[in-house]
Parts: sequence; C-alpha cells; structure tokens
Amino acid sequence: MKKTILAFIFGGLLMSGLSAKTVVVYFSATGNTERLSNTVAKVLEADIFEIEPQTPYTNADLNWRDKQSRSTVECNDPKSRPAIKNKIDVSSYDTVVIAFPIWWSFAPKIIYTFVESVDLNGKTVIPIATSGGSGIGRSGQELQKIASKGATFKQGKVFSSRASETEIRNFFK
Repeated sequence: MKKTILAFIFGGLLMSGLSAKTVVVYFSATGNTERLSNTVAKVLEADIFEIEPQTPYTNADLNWRDKQSRSTVECNDPKSRPAIKNKIDVSSYDTVVIAFPIWWSFAPKIIYTFVESVDLNGKTVIPIATSGGSGIGRSGQELQKIASKGATFKQGKVFSSRASETEIRNFFK
C-alpha cells in the first residue's frame, strides 16, 4: 500500500513538471524557431515556453530589406528592448535553452529583454537558433554580457527548423 501511494505521489510530481530540470524558451516570428523548439523540447523531455511580444511582428515588421522596418530598427538600436506580453519563470530549472531566429547575425532584441528579465544565476544557458543563411555568430556572447552574473553560457548552434531528433540529440550530448 505504501509503495502504491509513493508511486502515485512521485508520478504526480513528474506529471506536474516539478521534477523538470530543463526548459526551452523560444521566440519565433515566422514559425521556424517554434518548429525547432518543439523538437528540442521533445528530445530533451523539457518544458517549453514561448516568448510572446507585446506587439506581434507583422510581415512588414520583418522586411529586412526595409531600413525602416521594426526588426531592422530594433537590431540597429543597442538599447532596444521590445516588451514581452507573458512572464516566464525559469527559477525551477537548471538548464535554459534559449531559441531564436538570427537577425543580422544577432539574437532579436526581444531575446535581450527576456535575458535581462529573468535570473539566470547558477543556470546553464544554451542558445540555439534558426537562420536563413547566417551562423549563430556572437549572439551567445552578447547575451552572456547582459545576463545575470553566475550564468554559464555554452556554445550555441544554428539548426534547420526541420532538424532531426538525431541531430539535436547529438548536439546536446
């Protein structure tokens, strides 16, 4: 009887996510990074949260050819910090995977907003990205500069939005 009760309690904790140690937090403007993030969360058996912008990005906002588009203006302004609509609590996780599209060789500024708004002290942070042609560049180092002191950033990687589970598993080994 005691074993049954303990199994029930332990199973309940697992189901509630209280035992989760890894979380994938992502921003996706077009769905590519969301697709990758879902695969990563599945492979790592991690929880997953989306960073939702207070003002959603439109196709015009994402037009990288337009020097006045929202994304271009944000990327060119080092102080830009777009507002996040939802609060994401990473306090119960040991590892935080941050997923984002690469914009002009950097993470979008909304990722900077997220990194500055959470306490990453004592956490391992792994940046991953999707891109139409750029590498991950210095985005991880730039995020580490603004993160909580005591956060340990690992080298990140750019993946195809359709990366296989095997490719993802191999990277996270």
